[in-house]
Amino acid sequence: MSKKLSLIAGLAVATLGASLLATVPAEAKSKSVWTTANSAKAGGGLDALVKAAQKEGTLNIIATPRDWADYGDAMDAYSKAFHIKIVSDNPDGSSAQEITAIKTTKNMSKMPDVVDIGASHIAEAAGLFANYKVINWNDIPSAWKDPKGNWFGGYAGKIAIFYDTSVSPAPTAIKDLTNAAYKGMVAIAGDPTGAQQALITVFAASVANGGSADNIQPGIDFFKKLKASGNFVAVKADTSNFASGAYKIGFGWDYNASGSIAAAATIGKTVKWVYPTDAIVQGTPYVLAINKTAPHPAAARLWEEYMFSQVNGKKAKSLGAGDWKKYSGTKLMSMIIGGQNTYVLGGAHPITEPAMVSKKTIVAPPASVGVPGKLPKAVYPNVAQQTAATTILTTAWPNL
Repeated sequence: MSKKLSLIAGLAVATLGASLLATVPAEAKSKSVWTTANSAKAGGGLDALVKAAQKEGTLNIIATPRDWADYGDAMDAYSKAFHIKIVSDNPDGSSAQEITAIKTTKNMSKMPDVVDIGASHIAEAAGLFANYKVINWNDIPSAWKDPKGNWFGGYAGKIAIFYDTSVSPAPTAIKDLTNAAYKGMVAIAGDPTGAQQALITVFAASVANGGSADNIQPGIDFFKKLKASGNFVAVKADTSNFASGAYKIGFGWDYNASGSIAAAATIGKTVKWVYPTDAIVQGTPYVLAINKTAPHPAAARLWEEYMFSQVNGKKAKSLGAGDWKKYSGTKLMSMIIGGQNTYVLGGAHPITEPAMVSKKTIVAPPASVGVPGKLPKAVYPNVAQQTAATTILTTAWPNL
């Protein structure tokens, strides 16, 4: 429930120690064909890509929590199937911070190989990404991919309310949150100018209070009212703050429900997720892309091939420890559950969902979010509307 929130550790440190100045591995610095390959075929095929990625041995990811859209299972399957170590930095970072990380860690071994950002942040990342088209490129809707492969939508979700089941009365609508019973309980996923989950939450509050995708002001006014009453608290709606009791009611993508419910159970808490009865708002797809100066260019490209795979196959626990030695890259990719189906298991809507339904390769989604008897019409703020709202929020949010 907490993706893209906290600051990237170490990026603000003024003095760079020896460890921070570590250079990229020798194999990544060489003129590998995978540094510029714009498809698996251009680099010699999927088998060649897997071998090159295994030689690199590492993939750097950032702002990717394990309980976000079932990324934990995706990481485990990728790592075990291909025998590649995943280094995950700042799992709760924001989209804006992912971009900052690429800009400030150039030529360092910790530099992100890939990113997963809100669509409203594409423009600020201009010039940072490599052009690459995954094997299932044609199944990605044209509206959600750069024609040259610079970026591509991966998955999307709707905003839901989640709450500690000790809360009474149980909230069912966004407007319910003005109830004095919720004093000191309500939080959102960080700063809406930097995290898309928080931005779409403000859109949802706006829609619930008479606004629209073109008018976010009612959402701002709603949170201003909640802050004045003491219901809205200035903490991030993430796992650690929930565990500490810093808040009890939050907003999150519906695909984070199953992960957050499981995480809460480990600390003796129970959480319930519901779609609000007064606003259903879906975000634009999160965008995946490859850092054009990635320290592990082959592993980065293999990660995207895996995340866009539609195979209904084995999870990590069902893979043999030595499978990566016994099978070719093509065989391994055909054996393991693909990233697009892993998104489904996490409750998200994968970008290639229509194609998967047609091919009958899609898995059944979990039933982790309560659905009211009658849902309001869904609202879909586009990138232009999100950009306009962010401009307004840049001034308005700090002055709630």
